[in-house]
Amino acid sequence: MHQSSWKSRRHRRRGHRHSAWFRPHGSNERQVLYSCRKDAGAQQSPQGSSDGHGEAPSTSSTAGSSSVPDLPGYYFDPEKKRYFRLLPGHNNCNPLTKESIRQKEMERKRLRLLEEEEQQGKKIARLGFNASSLLQKSKLGFLNATSYCRLAHELRVSCMQRKKVQIQSSDPSALASDQFNLIMADTNSDRLFTVNDVKVGGSKYGIISLHGLKTPTFRVHMHENLYFTNRKVNAMCWASLNHLDSHVLLCLMGIAETPGCATLLPTSLFVSNHAAGDRPGMLCSFRIPGAWSCAWSLNIQANNCFSTGLSRRVLVTSVVTGHRQSFGTSSDVLTQQFAVTAPLLFNGCRSGEIFAIDLRCQNQGKGWKATRLFHDSAVTSVQILQEEQRLMASDMAGTIKLWDLRTTKCIRQYEGHVNEYAHLPLHVHEEEGIMVAVGQDCYTRIWSLHDGQLLRTIPSPYPTSKADIPSVAFSSRLGGAQGAPGLLMAVRQDLYCFSYS
Repeated sequence: MHQSSWKSRRHRRRGHRHSAWFRPHGSNERQVLYSCRKDAGAQQSPQGSSDGHGEAPSTSSTAGSSSVPDLPGYYFDPEKKRYFRLLPGHNNCNPLTKESIRQKEMERKRLRLLEEEEQQGKKIARLGFNASSLLQKSKLGFLNATSYCRLAHELRVSCMQRKKVQIQSSDPSALASDQFNLIMADTNSDRLFTVNDVKVGGSKYGIISLHGLKTPTFRVHMHENLYFTNRKVNAMCWASLNHLDSHVLLCLMGIAETPGCATLLPTSLFVSNHAAGDRPGMLCSFRIPGAWSCAWSLNIQANNCFSTGLSRRVLVTSVVTGHRQSFGTSSDVLTQQFAVTAPLLFNGCRSGEIFAIDLRCQNQGKGWKATRLFHDSAVTSVQILQEEQRLMASDMAGTIKLWDLRTTKCIRQYEGHVNEYAHLPLHVHEEEGIMVAVGQDCYTRIWSLHDGQLLRTIPSPYPTSKADIPSVAFSSRLGGAQGAPGLLMAVRQDLYCFSYS
């Protein structure tokens, strides 16, 4: 009896010690949450008063999360200014996760920016530069003609308003179901080549005539043909075989037992798109499997030739003779562009290397690499500027750099682009002095080429989705020689126009 009472007293003392050991743990957790909530409230108030304008949210961060401590298993609500516990592993239909919180915050910002776009009268790209001040400074001699034109273009870019384009087609039902995947304007900006994803699977091609793209109607016509493929388009560019932009060069991915190929598609095959005296051309295919990129040469030393970037290899093919030159590389070639005056082919690789191939050299040896530049991530786009002394390049880390090809040094960097792994192009327009790029966050950004200033951030009309990244085309003369500069944006089934006028 005495022994059992002694054991029970010892058990109670041991349980008391255990409970005393566990009690401070819960109080410490509440204390940490209270102190973090207190710090977050103090840090959140000044940040809310200085809200930025013009810049879209990044996919890697949410508002408020960068200014408060990150507690494992908790998230901070900037509206309620307190922490809430995450629920990992639950099978609820609407689980509370950091991804869903991030998407909700991005959608809130997108809707706010869309509302600002609709309510705004005239935005100002640079402080102190509106229409009246530009005119006054030009009259007083503070601005030369070049600076005045550049700043006037920037001002008009910041004032462009979104208008939905009406597309007419022989098959209206297809327009309601087929989604835009890629668009590409030709040299004269009077045609738009489109790749649409078909609802039943596969892709469909079309050419949109931009001659009717005028205010206030914004009405265009889609020309279609029966050519249909169920293979993914890896890359495409305009090809000038018979005349300027007479063909479209497509790199198609292989499927099942069918290998990939490069196809020259004549634009004359499209219904109601025949010019006077223009006979329908033939479709030419070249067995080139696994092409990541392509480019057409306008250089007279590589006349009627195109290049394809493959895995660890570059192929330069003559359309007339079928002769091929092969250049071995150490990485996959994701983007290419020919120079016009110099016999050079610039390539951007997955390794981050940018190099130029001297087309006068043979593929034997190592003397064909004329220029070498390096990024820290996979290069997704290269654009040679008109004088061919500078090159613009972007990579999968969201970095955009302007390189001097004479000194092989970076002379300017453009901030704000968002990319993690997508193959996103750059659109450089020197006549207007701007550069356009669509980020993986579905925001279209416009920069000044002159100094890298971010002039405008345009949100997508639809919620942010990796499957709905807009495809854009900027032109100095939308609709032809008499057209005004503007931006075309294709997303889902819709086409939008942002025009100067």
